[in-house]
Amino acid sequence: MNRPAPVDMAHHSHLCGMFAPQREEVDVRGLDVVGELPDGLEGSYLRNGPNPRFDPIGHYVYPIDGDGMVHRIELSAGTARYTNRFVRTPQVVAEEKAGRALWAGITDPYFPAADEVGPDLANTMRELPDINIVRHGGRTLALAEAAPPYALGTDLETLGRETFGGTLPVGLTAHPKIDPRTGEMVAFCYMLDPPYLTWSVFGPDGAVTRAATPVEGADRPLMVHDMALTGTYIVLVLAPMVFDLGKIFDGGSPLEWRPELGVQIALVPRDGGAVRWFTTDAFWMWHTANAFDLPGGDVALDYVEWRYPGALTAHAGPNPSLLRRATIGSRGVTRTTLHERDIEFPRIDDRRSTGRHRVVATLGRSGSRRLPSGSADALFWFDVETGADTVWCDGTLSPGEPAYLTSTSGAGYWGSIATDFTDLTSWFLVFPEVDPGAGPVARVRLPIRVPAGLHGAWLPSA
Repeated sequence: MNRPAPVDMAHHSHLCGMFAPQREEVDVRGLDVVGELPDGLEGSYLRNGPNPRFDPIGHYVYPIDGDGMVHRIELSAGTARYTNRFVRTPQVVAEEKAGRALWAGITDPYFPAADEVGPDLANTMRELPDINIVRHGGRTLALAEAAPPYALGTDLETLGRETFGGTLPVGLTAHPKIDPRTGEMVAFCYMLDPPYLTWSVFGPDGAVTRAATPVEGADRPLMVHDMALTGTYIVLVLAPMVFDLGKIFDGGSPLEWRPELGVQIALVPRDGGAVRWFTTDAFWMWHTANAFDLPGGDVALDYVEWRYPGALTAHAGPNPSLLRRATIGSRGVTRTTLHERDIEFPRIDDRRSTGRHRVVATLGRSGSRRLPSGSADALFWFDVETGADTVWCDGTLSPGEPAYLTSTSGAGYWGSIATDFTDLTSWFLVFPEVDPGAGPVARVRLPIRVPAGLHGAWLPSA
């Protein structure tokens, strides 16, 4: 097959404006701070996201395509430092040597030949550890959608593919969960061939305590982006987003939305017991906020619900998002709306993961202005107990996913990278937990624009 044509970046909504990739790697200390960084805020906020190293060829399917770039804002003693680095997979290294893109997008049936990239990389797919980032057991891991993560060093340098001593050669997905009570990290991974779906467990030291274990009852290849964790169960929502790789060679997408199949929800006992399966009407879920056990053996799951997966399929029509709670168990699946907002990226204070939480922070749209595709202009904090809705929107900044920031003083904060709509400068914003709607107490001016999306984590200093 001939080499695909370049993507028209100037007219691709996720390759221009606030989403345009950065190619420069920088390390800048002593950043300007407007306001004052709180005492005791000691640590680093890391964010990973799609950032093609070279102008892509073929197709570009956001948010799956794109090389990983990790951005770090280090906070210490009231000062701030910014560093960014590419996650250098073998594909990125080969393209840097060639000075151009060699691999096409994931929906293109084109792969470079041996005379371009050598026999080891010939006819391979691009690795994409560009979705999320986590620290566990002394490892900082850049996470892909369904593949081995990449380990990063103290300067964000790429150490290499992490297979945990060969125990997880297939890898894991982008949203493992850490149980704050046990210190364990629990992960899952979906695959195109049987057993289709597996789960695994890592001890507090990072050692694999349960190797990849099939989820009994998973019977078809589905895209499953996120999971939730309770003290008792792994919660997996299997929406009807079905893989059919044969369609790539017919010029189509490898993913097909099949709402007639409905949604299956698996409660996988963490002790290895039999999987409990439940069904409900079709919906799409990118991200969970949290889940917890209820008296009597039921489970509550808070998540953002969509009618269908948006740009990943050819399906069209209204597609509002809602913060919903699914109660799963003795009465099947009951879904109730907690808040009606145009939102995504739900986050809680991670110390409350697996137990009852009160506040869910999200990114969203205020409805007060017309926004570019995929952009937001507001942060929301929803109290799931009282129904209170706190909003921050200053009209000039487009924030990113919020993350809860712990401090040595005991006070809590929320952090978000935001970019100015007018001049495309980026900032790191710090909001007080007690009254986030009052606005940030500190704004850190970043030395370069940080492309919009995706996921980040707060890593407190040891």
